[in-house]
Amino acid sequence: MSKILFVMTGATHWTLTDGTEHPTGFWAEEAVAPYEAFRAAGHEIVVATPGGVVPQADAGSLTAEANGGQENADRIAGALAAMDELRSPIALEDVSLDDYAAVFYPGGHGPMEDLAVDAGSGRLLTLALRSGTPLGVVCHGPAALLAAVAEDGSNAFAGYRLTGFTNAEETQAGLADKAPWLLQDRLVAAGADFQEGEPWAPNVVVDRNLVTGQNPASSASVATELLALLKQSAVRA
Repeated sequence: MSKILFVMTGATHWTLTDGTEHPTGFWAEEAVAPYEAFRAAGHEIVVATPGGVVPQADAGSLTAEANGGQENADRIAGALAAMDELRSPIALEDVSLDDYAAVFYPGGHGPMEDLAVDAGSGRLLTLALRSGTPLGVVCHGPAALLAAVAEDGSNAFAGYRLTGFTNAEETQAGLADKAPWLLQDRLVAAGADFQEGEPWAPNVVVDRNLVTGQNPASSASVATELLALLKQSAVRA
C-alpha cells in the first residue's frame, strides 16, 4: 500500500485587506472526496500541516447550502469525523518526499494565509514537480504554488497549464473586493498558463505530473486524474 501525502492548511482565518480575520480553514468536500477515492484505491493517507497543527474545516463548507442539501452536509461531516489522520498530522517541516507516491493539496481560503508564503511547502512542491511525483492541487490550494520559487527566482510552476479558484468565483462568493490579492491574478503574474472554466463547474487541468482543479466541484475529478497518474508511475517503475 503506497502513501499519499495530504498537505493541508493550519490557518483558521484569512486576513483581509482591512485587517479583518475572516474565519476559514480547509474546504471539507475538497478533503473528503479525494480521501475517499484514494482510500478506496488502497492507498494510505498521511496529513501534514505547518507545525503539525490539527487542521480545521471551514464552517461554511459544512453547511447545507455548500453541500447541495442537509443530507449531503451530514454525510460530509460524518466522513470528516471518521478521518483519523486529520487528528494526528505530522509537521510539514519533517516531510520526506521519498516516503510518498503522490502529494495532494486541498483548498479552502486557509492556504491563502499560510501555505502561500510557506517556504518549506514551496520546496516540497518544487521537488515533487521536478521528480515527476504525481501532484494534485484544488481550488485555493494552488495558493501554495506561489511559494515554490526556483533558484533563479522564478516560480517553479511558470509555464505550466493549471487552474484554481477564479476571480469570477471569488467575486460571486462576495470576497473579491475584500481580498488583499486574488489567486488567479497571482498565478498569472507568476507565469502560469491559467485555464479558467465556468464558475462553479468542474474544471480539471493536467500538465505532466501536475493535476489542478478549479473549485470544490472539481475535487473528485482531480482525485481520479491523480490516481491515473499513480498507475502510470507504477507501470513505468
